[in-house]
Formats: sequence, C-alpha cells, structure tokens
Amino acid sequence: MAVGILLVGGFGTRLMPLTKHTPKPMLTIAGLPVTEHQLAMARNAGITTVVLATSYLSELFTPYFGDGSKWGIKLIYAVEEKPLGTGGAIANAAQLLDTQESIVVFNGDVLSSHNLKEQIRQHEANDADVTLHLTAVEDARAYGCVPTDSNGRVTAFLEKMDNPITNMINAGCYVFNPAVIKAIALNTVISIERETFPELISKNAKVFGFMDNAYWLDIGTPEALLKGSRDLVLGVADASALSMAHVARHEGGALIMEGAVIDSTAVISGGSSIGGHATIGASAEISGSIIDKGAIVNSGAIVIDSFVESGAIVEKNAHISHAFVTKDEILSI
Repeated sequence: MAVGILLVGGFGTRLMPLTKHTPKPMLTIAGLPVTEHQLAMARNAGITTVVLATSYLSELFTPYFGDGSKWGIKLIYAVEEKPLGTGGAIANAAQLLDTQESIVVFNGDVLSSHNLKEQIRQHEANDADVTLHLTAVEDARAYGCVPTDSNGRVTAFLEKMDNPITNMINAGCYVFNPAVIKAIALNTVISIERETFPELISKNAKVFGFMDNAYWLDIGTPEALLKGSRDLVLGVADASALSMAHVARHEGGALIMEGAVIDSTAVISGGSSIGGHATIGASAEISGSIIDKGAIVNSGAIVIDSFVESGAIVEKNAHISHAFVTKDEILSI
C-alpha cells in the first residue's frame, strides 16, 4: 500500500486571470476541479491517504474537499507559509505522514492516465529509492530528458538541450522510499528536479524510471487546460472521477453536469463541458469549451475553444473564440 502527496501550491501565472481568485488545481476541467481528477487516480491505485500540499489560495481547498470521505479517501492539508520549491513542499507535507509505506508524489499541473498501481509495484519490487514516471514526447527540446540504462535505472537528469539524447522526459509522478524524503532539509527552498534527483543519481542511489506512454498532459497553459478538458469528455483521457460526480448527461461530445439549464435548440459539441447551474440560451453553440458552474451563455451566442468562468455572462449573439471570459473581461488566449 502507499500514501500520497499532491503538490497544489503553484501560482498558475500562465493561466491568469482565471487564477486570480482560484488556484490552478481548483480550475474546472470536464465538470470537476483538476485536483478531483487526480484524487480519482490515486484512489484507483489503492491510495487512501493524501496530503494536499497547498500554498497559494490554500483556504479554497478545504471547503470543497473537506476530509475526503466523500471520495473514500483521507485528506490532510499542509500549508506552506512561503513557497519552498518542489522538494521543500514534499518535505513539509511528509511531516504529516508517519509511515513506512511508499509515498507517491503527484504534480498538480499534470493530467495523466498512466498505470500508477504498476509504477508502485515496480518501485517496491526494485526496492528503489525513487521511481519516476517517464513518458515519450515527439520533441524533447522543451523538457529536461531522463536517460535510463538497460535495467531501467536513471543515469542522468539533463537540462533542456537542442539535441536531446532521449525523448523520455520526467512526467511528474514519483514514488519515494520515505527515508529519501526524510533526508530532505525542512523549511528550505529545494527543487526535487534540479537538486534532489541529480544528487541521488550522483550517489548511485536506486533511481528507476517507469516508462508508460499512456495519456499525459501538462495543463499549465490555457490551450492545454482546454485540451485536457476536451480529452476527458471525449474519453481520450481517463475520466473515472466522473463516476462519483453529479452528471446529468455525458454523450455525443458533451458533458452536462446536474443543475445546468440548456435550451433544446442549443448545440453542445466538441468535448465541451457545462457546469452545474450554468444556463445556455436558445440557438447558442458551444464547441470545445468549458462553461463553468453558474455561467450564462445567452441566446444566439457562439463559444469556441474558450473558458467561461463561473458567474460570467456571454452576451446575446456574441462570438467568442479562443478566449477566457471572466466576470470582468474577455481575454484572447
């Protein structure tokens, strides 16, 4: 068995203005907060205790998730008073886990459908210090790449380069031996990727790669956030979190949450999701978009590949494309 730490303390600057009042992991994709989809993945892998490592707007997580019992999982909250980097956040959160079990660390920026249960199994079978999920990308120049030897052991952590020696990259989900995390200094800004992992490799620690090319997406940009939502709605990514959600309809390229009011002449398509208590007017067309809970799209409006924030209003006959629509502004993305 394993326990988990979910890193949800980032500022989400690339997703402003949506993250001005909502932390990135609480943004809606496919009708639910990003974090809820990640917790479903943890639960499916047999993890029953997760620490949410929060910082920015941390007070918004507890009212929604509570103690986690609604999802059959125990949630604990670790709040950073100041940003500590990935390593510092992990060390801070792990203080709340008195365990000898493997500790799985999830990155709040990532939507993944990889086989986490198998990653944990391989980690424990190898008696590894750390096992990292690795995934192949077509162009690794935008990422640090992670070469491995014939036994799957990681041989280096390499910075971005013009001619990567491998297309396998760090996919942001790690399984740790708890002793490794206990060795990370507390109350110190540390990068697990730039400091801890390279140091472990230099000391010949048992750092393994778990290679799985299932669905994987960094959702840190506006375009990726929308793509992730569409992929969940269309079944490209694992959307098992929806099995415990209040869904009114999920078919034909559309996800409608309970309480949404949609005129019979409106057309919802392209992997769009409509949040609870949102209103879609007559002859409106929604394609490839996220209409958050309580938003209003008036009659005749067309919304394409856009995110309409909770409580925002799209005017009658408006044409919105590739944009964030907030209560205050419409921002092209």
